Amino acid sequence: MQFKTLALAVLAAASTSLAATVSVSYDETYDNASASLTGVACSDGTNGLITKGFSSFGSLPQFPNIGGAAAVAGWNDAACGTCWTLTYNGKSVNVLAIDHAGSGFNIALAAMNTLTNNQAAALGRINAEATQAAASACGL
Repeated sequence: MQFKTLALAVLAAASTSLAATVSVSYDETYDNASASLTGVACSDGTNGLITKGFSSFGSLPQFPNIGGAAAVAGWNDAACGTCWTLTYNGKSVNVLAIDHAGSGFNIALAAMNTLTNNQAAALGRINAEATQAAASACGL
């Protein structure tokens, strides 16, 4: 019985680190370094980024690699401030989740340009692999 419990725990842990294919788009709102965090889902509250000492997009250690993630359900969600590695055509970028996205990720234009070798505007939306990374990978 202990072996079965251990095996299930290992499988559960492994499944959380597996990459998933997600839709990635961009929104130039996230490129504005002076934009206040008061306008995003991860503003204040116990899980908010303002509560952690940040005030603007530019004050975040991962700026401009920030954006919305479907993992963030809404205001003060526990997924606020999570770090995600997005990979497209062999290129990866770590993105800090600061807002809600309807599906996949909606990130800064600069972040998507890094990911797509400056093809974000031409591509508009891509499918990328997403894996949750340690918060330290995004400077938190």
